[in-house]
Amino acid sequence: MKPSISTLPFVIAAAALGGAACARDQEQPGSAKLESAQTTTATTGGTPATSAKGLVVDIGAASTENSDYRRVLYTAKNLQLVVMALQPGEDIGEEVHPVDQFFRVEAGTGEAVINEKHTPIGPESAVVVPAGAKHDIVNTGTSPLQLYTIYAPPHHRDGTVHRTRTDAQRDTEHFDGRTTENLAIGRE
Repeated sequence: MKPSISTLPFVIAAAALGGAACARDQEQPGSAKLESAQTTTATTGGTPATSAKGLVVDIGAASTENSDYRRVLYTAKNLQLVVMALQPGEDIGEEVHPVDQFFRVEAGTGEAVINEKHTPIGPESAVVVPAGAKHDIVNTGTSPLQLYTIYAPPHHRDGTVHRTRTDAQRDTEHFDGRTTENLAIGRE
């Protein structure tokens, strides 16, 4: 089964980042069987991957239902999934990260600025920002620009919610090494 266009960018990013290993199912030629972190013997930050629950989410719905400026959905050892909503005229602010970053727009219009190159973006646009590149995402439309982003490796503390851009600007803390799975174990 081919991934749908809406899930393809996430599938590509996850595969490129080593988030999943894909092996052919020998019993059904032509079908791909994904071997997730749940079935491997590797460990993630001290948590055996065999006990990891991972995350399965309708990312389009999660993105378009989100009204927070930034909401961390899931943090793994090597990547982090975040949904964002930028209000009309709002931007993330010009920044440079020491990590790679991927954006996918689900609703709204805007522009991606990477090293001063401005490119229009809208629904289904994908943007890849290499570590060290100066970048910004700007909402140029009249409705919220709703998107998701993947940081590789993680950039924010797991569970972070910034309701507004002002909240995000006040928060100076970054990823502390704790993943969603590690924090869930501590709560059980």
